[in-house]
Amino acid sequence: MALDGFSPRFGKALTPAEARELNPLVLAYVGDGVQMLYLRARLASSSHAKAGKLHTLVSGQARATSQAKAAAALNERFDDEERAIFLRARNSHVGSAAKHASIAEYHSATGLEAVFGFLYLTGRTDRLDELLDAAFDVCSD
Repeated sequence: MALDGFSPRFGKALTPAEARELNPLVLAYVGDGVQMLYLRARLASSSHAKAGKLHTLVSGQARATSQAKAAAALNERFDDEERAIFLRARNSHVGSAAKHASIAEYHSATGLEAVFGFLYLTGRTDRLDELLDAAFDVCSD
């Protein structure tokens, strides 16, 4: 599912240096939204399910335990910059925790979301598509 229609910052993408200056939890916040839109669009376009069923499917893929599983599978695919973003977000002090995930899973999920946010804000949609597709495949098994 391509994200070619996405428009970072509604026009101009951030430079990698500008994106790295953002708080990693802000990157994760953006990445969470990007992943949710990706999942909703992908599942809606490939299913005749009603909205309630789609919500259940999306929630299963977007929960911290699933994201942590995807992060573990994608970790070796990250380039140096993506790995640095992942680690910085994973190691950030998070003021909350997931109800049904361990602290380690929650932190790993936050790292993955930060990578998605970073790629989106820097306009690297081809790479973002690649990682979102891979995460989807891992979580669909």
